[in-house]
Amino acid sequence: MEERARSCLLRSKATLEQDIKASYLMDHMVSDGILTNDEESRVLGKPTRREQAAALLEVLLRKDNRAYISFYNALIRESYGDLANLLHKFCVFILVQVILSEGGVPQRPVVFVSRPALLNLIRERLYRLQNTPGWVTVFGMAGSGKSVIAAEAVRDHALIKECFPGGVHWLSVGQCERADLLVRMQSLCFRLEQGQSSEASQRPPCSVEEAKERLRFLMLRRFPRSLLILDDVWDSSTLRSFDIQCRVLLTTRNRGLADSVSGDFEVPVESGLDEEKGLEILALYVNGKPQKLPEQARSIVSECKGSPLVVSLIGALLREFPDRWSYYLRQLQKKQFKRIRKSSSYDYEALDQAMDASLQVLEPEHRDLYRDLSIMQNDVKVPAKVLSVLWDLELEEVEDVLQELVNKSLLFRDCNQRPYHYYLHDLQLDFLIEQNRDQIAELHKKLVRQYQQFYNERPPSSGDIDCSYWYRFLPYHMAKAGLSKELYSLMFSLDWVKEKAQFMGSAHLINDYVEYGEILDKENSEVRLQFQEFLSLNGHHLEQKPFPDVVQLALSQPACSEVYRQALMQAQKRASRGQLYMDWVNKNNQDSLSRLVMHPHQGSVYYAGFSKDGSKIASCGANKALRVFKTTSGEKLLELQAHDEDILCCAFSPDDRYIATCSSDRKVKLWSVEQGTLIREFGEEHEEQINHCQFTNTGRRVLLATCSNDKFTNTKPTSQNTMFGHMEPVNHCCFSPNDAYLATSSSDGTLKLFEVSSANEWKSIDVNSFFPESDDEIKAIVKCSTWSADGSWIICAARNAVFVSDFVSVVILFFVFFPPKLWNFETSKKKAECNGHLSWVHCVQFSPDGSFLLSSSDDQTIRLWETDRVHTSSAAALKRDSDVLFSQIEFEQSFTLSVCLKVLEVPSGKTSQMLTGHTRTVHHCQFTDDGETLITSSEDTTVRVWKWRTGECLVLEGHKEPVRKFQLLNKSTSSHLFSWSFDGTVKVWDLNRGQMLQDLECHKGAVLSCDVSSDGRLFATTSADRTAKMTFLLKGHEDCVRSCRFSWDNKRLATGDDNGEIRLWSMLDGALLKICSRDTKDSMDSFHGGWVTDLHFSPDNGVLVSTGGYIKWWSVETGEALQTFYTMGANLKKMHVSADFTTFVTVDSIGILYVLKKVEGGSV
Repeated sequence: MEERARSCLLRSKATLEQDIKASYLMDHMVSDGILTNDEESRVLGKPTRREQAAALLEVLLRKDNRAYISFYNALIRESYGDLANLLHKFCVFILVQVILSEGGVPQRPVVFVSRPALLNLIRERLYRLQNTPGWVTVFGMAGSGKSVIAAEAVRDHALIKECFPGGVHWLSVGQCERADLLVRMQSLCFRLEQGQSSEASQRPPCSVEEAKERLRFLMLRRFPRSLLILDDVWDSSTLRSFDIQCRVLLTTRNRGLADSVSGDFEVPVESGLDEEKGLEILALYVNGKPQKLPEQARSIVSECKGSPLVVSLIGALLREFPDRWSYYLRQLQKKQFKRIRKSSSYDYEALDQAMDASLQVLEPEHRDLYRDLSIMQNDVKVPAKVLSVLWDLELEEVEDVLQELVNKSLLFRDCNQRPYHYYLHDLQLDFLIEQNRDQIAELHKKLVRQYQQFYNERPPSSGDIDCSYWYRFLPYHMAKAGLSKELYSLMFSLDWVKEKAQFMGSAHLINDYVEYGEILDKENSEVRLQFQEFLSLNGHHLEQKPFPDVVQLALSQPACSEVYRQALMQAQKRASRGQLYMDWVNKNNQDSLSRLVMHPHQGSVYYAGFSKDGSKIASCGANKALRVFKTTSGEKLLELQAHDEDILCCAFSPDDRYIATCSSDRKVKLWSVEQGTLIREFGEEHEEQINHCQFTNTGRRVLLATCSNDKFTNTKPTSQNTMFGHMEPVNHCCFSPNDAYLATSSSDGTLKLFEVSSANEWKSIDVNSFFPESDDEIKAIVKCSTWSADGSWIICAARNAVFVSDFVSVVILFFVFFPPKLWNFETSKKKAECNGHLSWVHCVQFSPDGSFLLSSSDDQTIRLWETDRVHTSSAAALKRDSDVLFSQIEFEQSFTLSVCLKVLEVPSGKTSQMLTGHTRTVHHCQFTDDGETLITSSEDTTVRVWKWRTGECLVLEGHKEPVRKFQLLNKSTSSHLFSWSFDGTVKVWDLNRGQMLQDLECHKGAVLSCDVSSDGRLFATTSADRTAKMTFLLKGHEDCVRSCRFSWDNKRLATGDDNGEIRLWSMLDGALLKICSRDTKDSMDSFHGGWVTDLHFSPDNGVLVSTGGYIKWWSVETGEALQTFYTMGANLKKMHVSADFTTFVTVDSIGILYVLKKVEGGSV
C-alpha cells in the first residue's frame, strides 16, 4: 500500500474504530476479492465491535492499494459518507495508481520535474477524444522525454474519469519485426482479457491481422471508452496494425507517422529541457535548490543539450560525488567519442560523455557486468533471474548490482511487474553496442553457455513467468553468437517445440523457423520445413487449454518427417511406462498438390495475379518489391524495388504491357513490363493507404481503378472519376466482365456497384445485415468481391462467409478462410482444400482459362495449383456424414464401404451393386456376419433387409418417424433386430418372418441410441429428452443424450450428450459414478468438439474411447482423459474397434479415413 495511504488510515484509525461495523463492510470486501473467508472469520472472532474494527484495519494495512479502494467503496455503500471523506483524497490518488498500474503505464521516475505547459497541451488534446475515437501524436527527438511526459499526462483523475473510464492501456512498441509486433499485440490481448471467465478466454491470436481484429473487438466492446498508448512507434506499417477505431495516444520520433492515421491531434515535444528544468533536475539529485547550484550547473545543462536522460546521468554522478561539478563539465566538453556507426538512433556526444563518466565510477567488476547488457534488445524488459544466470550470481547479489545501476540512471526498472523487470533506454543500448562492437558475438555466446550450464538437466519450467525470456530470445542469442549447431539442436527438437508452444503459442515459434531459416537450411532445409509445417497445421490445437500432447499430434505427421521420427521414439518410450499413444497408420504421405511453389519475397506476399494471357505471374508484398515470373517454370523475369512501403496490390493491363502497383505509401505507379521502367506515378489521388488496384478487362477503354482507406474509389489514367458513398475504408474493387460496372467492398459492411460511365452509385448491398450479432460499432468487413464470367452474379466475402447475389436476392455460403478451398458454384459444395501454405492466405486467383489457381500467403510463398488435380484424392471418395462398415472376420485385412446404398469394391472404388427402394435419407446400414445380407434404416420410417447381390428386399414397417439406427440382437444367427426411432419407441423384429415382436414406448423425445448388454439381458436407450433409460431413469445430462454403451462386465453404462459430456453409471442402482469431461469448453463450445456420437469400453473395462469432434480415451476409474487424437475434419459418426482394443477406425466429416493403432513400447 502507498505510504501516504497507510498514513491516512493510521491517522483516522481511532475514528474508524469507534464508528464502523466491520461485518457490514467485510461483505463488500469479500465480494471484491480483497478479503478471504478466513480473514473475515478471524475478524468476526473478536468479542467486541471496536476490536473487530481494529482487527479489520490491521488486515488492511498489510494489503495493497486495492484494499484501500475497496474499503473506501464499502464505506460509501454502507452510508459512512463522513468517514469516507477522511480517505477520499488518497483514494483518488490510489485509484489512478491502480488503473495505470493495471494498464502497464510506467511509474514516474525517481527524479522527475514537471513540464506544465506541455502536460496541459497533451491533456487538452486528450480531452478532444472524450466523445469520439482518434489519435493524439506526441513527437520529438530521441531522449526528449516523450514517454515520461505521456505517462504523466494520464496521471490525472479527472481526465480518466471523464474521458477514459474504461482504463488506460500502455504498449511499448519500439523498432520491432512483424513477429515481435505480434508478441506485443498478444500480450496486450491477454492483459485485456484477464477479467474474462475461462470459458470466454480465447487462444492467443496467430497473426498480426487476427490480433488487430481481436483488439478492435476488445476496445470497442469491452473497453469502449479507454485509451491505448503506443510508445515509441517507428513506422507506419506498425501503426496501421493498431488502426482499430479507438482512442490512441502515440509517441514517436517521426512526425510523418501522424499522416498515416485519421483524426489526429499533434503535440510537439521540444528538442530538450530548457535551462530552468535542467537545473531543477540537478537540484533534485543533489538535494538542493536550483538557485544555489554552482556556476558550472548552467554549463552542464547546456552541454547536455537539454536531454533529460543525459542530465539524469550527470545528476546521479553528482549525488555520489557532489564536489565534481567542474570535473564532469570537462568530461562533457571533451567530445572524445566518435561514433563508428552513424546509423545510431541518437548521436549526441553529450550522452557518450555522460555514459562514459558514469561507467568510470562503477567498480571494475560491475563495469564488466554492465557491458554484458550490450546483448539486450530494444524495448525488451529482462527479469533479474535471467541476469542471475548470465552473471552466475545469487539473485540477491544481482538485485544489489541492479539497484546500483538504477541509482546511477544507467538502467531503468519496471515496477508494474513482480518481480521487477529491467531495461535500457535505447540510446544507452546504442552506446553499449558501439563500445563493445567487437565483443558482441562473444557476449551472446557467454549468455548461451551460461544458459546451457544452468539448465543442463532440463529446460526452464513453462510455468515460471521469468523464463519467458529464454523461450522468446534463446534462438536469437544463438544466431547472433554464430552457434549454428546449437541452434539446429534446439529448433529441430520436439521437446523445445512443446515447451515454447506451451508458454508462447505457435505463432512465435513459426516465425523462428522463418527468421532463422537461412541458418537452419544450411543444416537441413527439409527438416526445417517439416517442423514449420507441423506447427502451421497444428497451431490451433497448441493454443488450447488444457495443452494437448505434442507427441500425439506429431504422430499424425508423414512417416518420412523428422517430427514423426522423434514423436515415435518418445511414444514408444512412454508406452513402455503405460502411457497411451495412437499411430495413424494409413495417413496420406502424398507430395504437395501444388504444382509450383515460389519464394519471391522476404516477408508476407500480399497479392499475386496472372497476366491476361496466363503466361506470367506478378507478385508484391511486405518487402516493397514487385516481381514477375513465368507461370510454367517460376523463372524470374522482372524485379523492381517499386515503393517505399508495403505494396498491397499489383495488376496487369489488358494488353499485358503494363503493371500497376499500389502501396501503403499512398502512391499508385505504372510500370513497363518489357523495360522495367516507371511510366507514371499518381501521388495525390488518395490521402491514405491504397488497398487495391485493377484495370478494366477489355482494351476498348483502358481504366485503372484504385481504392483506399480514405473511403472513396478513383478511376484513372485516361480520365479520372472519384466514386463516393462508403463510410469506412474501401478494401477491394473490381470491374464487371464488360467493364460497365465497378464493385467495391468496404469495412462499412456494404458492397456497392457503381456505373463506370457516370461514376454514380447503381446498387448497394448491405452485407452487414446478414450478421445478426453485428452492431453500429463493429460491422462485418467486406474483404473482397468478384464477378461470374457472364457478369450476372456478384460474389463477395465477409467474416467467415461468401455471399452470392444476382442483384435481387443473396445466397450465403459459409466456409473458413484457411487453407484455400475450391467450391462448386452450382451446388454450393466444397470440392477441395488446397493444403500447403504455412500461414494466412491473402489472395487467390484463377488463371484466365480456369486451369490453374494462384494463392499468396504470409508464409512468403506463392503456390500454383492445377484446378483439376487438387480435388481428386482417391478412386473411392467418401462423402460427408458417411460411415464405414468392416468385415468382422477380416478386420485388419479388408473392409467394405457403404454410402447411400452403394456397395463398393476396395481399393478400386468400383460399384458392385446399387440398391434402390428407400425414398428418403438412409441413416444406417450394416452387413450380417456372412456378408450376404445388408440391413438399412431410413428417414422414410422403414427398415429394409436386402439380399444385396440379387436386390431382393424385405421391408419392416411400423415406426411413425425416421428410424435412427438398429442393432442385431444375436449376431451368430442374425435372427432378431432392435430398431429405434425419432418417434420415441424401440421395436424388436424377427428378421426371418419380417414380424414385429415387441413395441416399447421408451421416451417422450426421439430415441437417439440404444445398446444391449453383453449377456443379452438388458438394453439401454438415450433420448433427445436429456435422459437415458435402463431399468432406471438416468437424469443429469444438460443436453440431448446421443450415445450409450454397456461395459463388458455389465457393471457400468456410459452415456454421452450433445454438450460433449460423458457420464458413467452403476448398473446396480443407477448411481452416477464419474463424469468424463474437459475442465473448460473448447473452441466449438463443447467439452468434446461436438456431440458425443459413439462409445466403446476396453475388454478389461479400464478404458473408454469416445468420438465427437475428435477422439478421446478415458480412464474409467478416474474419469480423466488419457489421450486425444485430433482429426482433420469434425463430426465423427462412429468408431470401429478391434477385439483387442488396439486398432480404431473412423471417418470424419470431410471423408478422411483413420486407421489408428496403439503404439506399443519398443515398436509399432
